[in-house]
Amino acid sequence: MASDYRVGTGFDAHALEPGVPLVLGGVTFRSPRGLAGHSDGDVIVHALIDALLGAAALGDIGTLFPSEDPELRGVSSLKLLREAYGNVRRSGWKLANADVVLIGNEPRLAQPMRKQMETLLLSTLDGDGAVAVRATTTDGLGFTGRGEGLAAQAVALLVRDMPG
Repeated sequence: MASDYRVGTGFDAHALEPGVPLVLGGVTFRSPRGLAGHSDGDVIVHALIDALLGAAALGDIGTLFPSEDPELRGVSSLKLLREAYGNVRRSGWKLANADVVLIGNEPRLAQPMRKQMETLLLSTLDGDGAVAVRATTTDGLGFTGRGEGLAAQAVALLVRDMPG
């Protein structure tokens, strides 16, 4: 018998680059460096997309939104999230909850900023479920610890969408 629940995980990492806007969780930060990527490089949203697609068995972000597609150059990752989640919904699933962790030394995510991201992500997901955004450092270890880039990890729980 098929389960009424599915879990997916996602991970993304991008290098920091001078002169590029820093967008995390759909929010633009004041920063001299942003995340290099074909889209806006938002690692929080990219990890969440992969977690959602994985849980629904719909592939991954690179398959759905190939980096070779010139129309995706600089696109808002929230637009990609909305489209990916539409695919999840059409496949018979909806979000129960998601948890996303930003990995890096800066920027520090104070509670008001995390709440802003959570609200923005949840509204992009049609208000379904709950979304938590957290942050951690690597105590100076690895590329995130050296300030070369940022990473994010996400987990999403989907529930079968029962018509009614």
